[in-house]
Amino acid sequence: MDFRDAHNDVGALLPGKSTEQGASRRTALQAVLGLGYAAAAAPIMAQTAITTPGDGLEEGWVTIPSQGFDLPAYQARPKGKKHPPVVLVVQEIFGVHAYIQDVCRRLAKAGYLAIAPEFYARQGKASDYTEISKLQAELVSKVPDAQVLGDLDATLAWAAKAGGNTQKAAITGFCWGGRITWLYAASGKVKAGVAWYGRLEGQASATTPTHPLALAGQLKAPVLGLYGGQDTGIPVASVAKMQEALAQGSAAAKKSEFVLFPDAPHAFHADYRASYREAAARDGWQRLLQWLHSHGV
Repeated sequence: MDFRDAHNDVGALLPGKSTEQGASRRTALQAVLGLGYAAAAAPIMAQTAITTPGDGLEEGWVTIPSQGFDLPAYQARPKGKKHPPVVLVVQEIFGVHAYIQDVCRRLAKAGYLAIAPEFYARQGKASDYTEISKLQAELVSKVPDAQVLGDLDATLAWAAKAGGNTQKAAITGFCWGGRITWLYAASGKVKAGVAWYGRLEGQASATTPTHPLALAGQLKAPVLGLYGGQDTGIPVASVAKMQEALAQGSAAAKKSEFVLFPDAPHAFHADYRASYREAAARDGWQRLLQWLHSHGV
């Protein structure tokens, strides 16, 4: 990953101000870890963080064999439902912590087998980091796209064996995972995607050789892009470029859509962070469910 891309990603994630006025860093980190969030994500907005109960669900950690590695993943599904459609959930920069696990439970409540693999597991643990910049430089930048896409293939294979209907599969991802959502929509292995504020363009590197803008015309599944008009890391001009490329691309590319929430910053769906915007997050979630339904998932 190019340094400028990493800098933009990190900058967009940094909160404008602390929401825990007067709290010491040690106290803040204790609170973060106690609530099950990544330490680097501090400060935490505990009062807005959503916790979806697990009643009526089968949920927990599983192991997926992938590329010679035992890949940990969190999954949730409706209890007793046969052959539920599958939604691959791609983590934000902080890994599969409490927020991403809750997203899986929300999807399970809507009738899906939702599964979120720990894509960084070979390289390290996001929970070991207390600073976003170090997390990006020392861990995230070392995770190759090819490895992630292979892990998504393995996750679909696991879901099929676990009783999920992978003929009706979709993918959604946040921030780092939003970018991956666009990439996987070109694989032909899902019917739809929903990308939450994922980076669209950047410098090619050994680990990230291609970005969504370059693949826009080759999409095999339509993607709904949910983006913030106040995102400091993903300018509106970048969204406009992607829209132009999609309009000239494949049938799936032409069916793809963007919703730009004008007053929302990056990570506006992350209810545990200061970036959370409830109205945009709720609207985006309803649009996600409608998008999946309208595309046969």
